[in-house]
Amino acid sequence: MRKSQAKKLPLSPDAKYNDVLVTRFVNNLMWEGKKNTAYTIFYNAIEKVSKQTNEDGYDIWKRALTNITPAVEVRSRRIGGATFQIPSEVRADRKISLSIKWLIRYSRERNGRSMADKLAGEIVAASKGEGGAFKKKEDTHRMAEANKAFSHFKI
Repeated sequence: MRKSQAKKLPLSPDAKYNDVLVTRFVNNLMWEGKKNTAYTIFYNAIEKVSKQTNEDGYDIWKRALTNITPAVEVRSRRIGGATFQIPSEVRADRKISLSIKWLIRYSRERNGRSMADKLAGEIVAASKGEGGAFKKKEDTHRMAEANKAFSHFKI
């Protein structure tokens, strides 16, 4: 018998926006335990976003995250010697996790001087429905749509 699943520890909200989602984002952005550096990068990026768009950077970041949040994904399942890509709904917790990871990943791949510049660029692009992270979401949805025929194999 397997052990019981570990309890999720509650995250403390960040100081500036008093939002747990910001803390979660910063935890994913952080490298080698440098949380202060990650917070600095995030806050600078939000500032740059608000300068570029003349709107509240925090609201644009929230909009960007909702724009790149996937609804469906494909999961591999082996049935009778063949592997099928089966479309399935994404759990609420995983939706947020995927959107955060995609935004950070495609920010790192962008061209720019600093990470704050790259992140700001990706946030603005994602809020407009452009950029690498948004394309990843579209590709994920397209793949699920293409494999709709196998949805009766539910996992």
